Amino acid sequence: MEAADKIRAVERYVEAFEQSDIDIIRELYAADARVEDPVGSPAHDGLEAICTFYEGALASGAKLALSGPPRCAGNSVAFPFQVSMPGIRLDVIDVFEFDQQGRIASMKAYWGPENMASEGGGDQRN
Repeated sequence: MEAADKIRAVERYVEAFEQSDIDIIRELYAADARVEDPVGSPAHDGLEAICTFYEGALASGAKLALSGPPRCAGNSVAFPFQVSMPGIRLDVIDVFEFDQQGRIASMKAYWGPENMASEGGGDQRN
């Protein structure tokens, strides 16, 4: 898989949130994919569980904006972005690993309470 294809997957992922389009998510992920968001939380295994997870995220009104360029290596791409939801801003780094068909086989999201702030600028940490 070429770097341009990996970057296009990232762009489509951002587009899915911009359009609140679960069909884009279905198109991107492999049937047996795994999502850990954030890493260390219970994983979502399989396309149906993943779509259920994303339906909630899309319904929240979350929008994504890349905050730096994607980095491609091997069969993976890592990319920093910011999630904006009503009242909350979250800085995240996602890592996609792709299968032989170019679909996302694994997504790991790296973020914690220290990466969250209120849209008014206040920190959300406990």
